Amino acid sequence: MVRSPATATFILNDKVVVDLEGETLRLENGDAIALRPQAFAVLRHLVQNANRLVSKAELLEAVWGGAAVTDDSLVQCIHEIRRALGDERYAVLATVSRRGYRLSLERSDESALGGPSIAVLPFATMRDEPNDYFADGLVEDIITNLSKIPGLFVIARNSSFGFRGEKADLRTIAAELHVRYLLQGSLRQSGGRLRINAQLVDGASATNVWADRFEGAATDVFDLQDRLTEQIVGSIEPSVRRAEIERAHRKRPESLDAYDLYLRALPHAHANTPVETDKALQLLARSIELQPDYVAAHGYAAWCYEQRYLRNGLDPADKATALSHADIALGINSDDPQAMSIGAFVRANLTRDYDAAVEVLDRALALNNNSALAFGFSALVSAHSERHQRAVEHAHKALRLSPLDDPLSYHPYCALALTHLFAGAFADAARYSALAVRANPGFSITVRLSGGQPRRPWQCRSRALCGTTTDGGGAEFLGRRLRANEPVSAVLDGRAGSGLANGRASRMRPASGDQTARQMRRCHKPPVPRSYPLDG
Repeated sequence: MVRSPATATFILNDKVVVDLEGETLRLENGDAIALRPQAFAVLRHLVQNANRLVSKAELLEAVWGGAAVTDDSLVQCIHEIRRALGDERYAVLATVSRRGYRLSLERSDESALGGPSIAVLPFATMRDEPNDYFADGLVEDIITNLSKIPGLFVIARNSSFGFRGEKADLRTIAAELHVRYLLQGSLRQSGGRLRINAQLVDGASATNVWADRFEGAATDVFDLQDRLTEQIVGSIEPSVRRAEIERAHRKRPESLDAYDLYLRALPHAHANTPVETDKALQLLARSIELQPDYVAAHGYAAWCYEQRYLRNGLDPADKATALSHADIALGINSDDPQAMSIGAFVRANLTRDYDAAVEVLDRALALNNNSALAFGFSALVSAHSERHQRAVEHAHKALRLSPLDDPLSYHPYCALALTHLFAGAFADAARYSALAVRANPGFSITVRLSGGQPRRPWQCRSRALCGTTTDGGGAEFLGRRLRANEPVSAVLDGRAGSGLANGRASRMRPASGDQTARQMRRCHKPPVPRSYPLDG
């Protein structure tokens, strides 16, 4: 069986660094090794099918695509590969007489070929500062928390700490540890404050994927260590996801596997517009076809079908398909917090079973309490179901964990806008709405208030439900009905039969129509004080 296309950088024959993505070979000292493109294509196919017999016919078909070539062309490529690897004894690439070839790859090498992998190197400290214990404890906590991220292969502490103090090229370290990414950092102390500089590095190119600086008072070392771990791990997950998406876009179309197709779908799904949703679904369908039990792809497929149902015609088939994918994402064997969070959000929106959704979200956050995505979806579900305190807390946690360019940061901003709106804090609702729009200008359902308290109650209510739409008609339609003082529940539940084809308001529908109406009638009254901290 053909394995997933290899994308890692690793070492063959203990001395040759192979970069399948960059299609290069080099020695550990950085010296390049020449290899013709056809020979490299043969090497790629052998690595992708390591530790099994690959027939000559299979190689000829994979590399030359059925073109009329003689066996001599293949034999020449094999000779070039062995010469490049220094494999004079055929220990790495063996010939099986009259049958084909077998490339031997250690199991540790194979672990780096599927998805993203990372090693956390010991953080450097100044010679005259006794902070090794704090730096080592921080790195251990980071390794532990990164290990909770599904699909991310994390090298154990003992392996990565073997590189303490070494000045080796980062590309060589990544190759020796068989990982795609390295996290390195340094710690300095000045007075009573500690400062951490951290960099996430692409192991193939030694370029920075992400870098940031963190600092805090050293009065409570354990509290500071917990906060730094949360911030660093929370930043790494979306940064790795973004780098993986970029890597998948650089790959040749014929070499894409289920994981690559899933990655290519993410930017389209995150855009949350009808056109982009359809593009995401096409890629996700191909991903699931290649790997039917891929729960992460099922989670995003559920969300995309939910988007299409609510915003593009309310087709019952889209709703049923969304729930079907959500059920798979929430299946008994699912342990992917991201897929669980998305599945819970979809079911909450389509079935209004908010209690069950919150229970699933709590399980997801217990599995990975540093997931900005999970906290963002939890904040939305909480806001929709009038769990105001939880919505505020989880939204702010998502924003703390999320980097500035996280494409899903509009989720917590939407949740904060809704919660402030229901509390009568219109100026704050408008502020968070503007931040949501800035984070995703194409998301037409965004709560977009004009700033300050609206002059007329129906303006507050219609804008809160519809936002400033880019596809026309919805806000004005709901505005006329709200101006006539129709109950909000009737407006929401009657949208399908009254001309509003893409149901913009359903995302904001709390647990019951009567509760929604009571909340929105506060637009007629002065703001009502709340006991929970809206900005805490």
